[in-house]
Amino acid sequence: MNKIIQLHTTLDCHQEKAFRMFVGINEVTSWLASEAIIEPRVGGKYELFWDVRDKRHNSTIGCRINAYEVNKLLAFDWKGPFEFKSVMNNVDPLTQVIVVFRSSINAGCIIESRTDLTLLHTGWRNTDKWDECRLWFEKAWDSAFKKLKSECLNDHSGKMW
Repeated sequence: MNKIIQLHTTLDCHQEKAFRMFVGINEVTSWLASEAIIEPRVGGKYELFWDVRDKRHNSTIGCRINAYEVNKLLAFDWKGPFEFKSVMNNVDPLTQVIVVFRSSINAGCIIESRTDLTLLHTGWRNTDKWDECRLWFEKAWDSAFKKLKSECLNDHSGKMW
């Protein structure tokens, strides 16, 4: 069984905006979390909060950025929600999310106004409980990507592409 979550999508925005959707606090909170602390550099915090009244249990508190190449690559640690906390939040290493950003190519031509995005969520262990976590995240990432695609159409930066 494949233990890696792989998602691919094409966003209707430039690569720079697609990258901001993952590292900009306003952008991340528009589609993925209620609050965020993001320090965009290797070793920087990548902490997302879904319940701001209970930041210890429904968050990625303590997670860090492991790879960072502006507009091209982002990798960060990831934790599970409260129901999976005992399974995936106290292991070493944590699961990891890797996101790759590329301008779309159609018939050999680069389409700069569209971005091909690949997300890999790795580090899943081999138990039934871990399989339950992974299946939950497959659905959660799919749902989040639908919102991301919608939000990417809205430019919060004030820039005109």
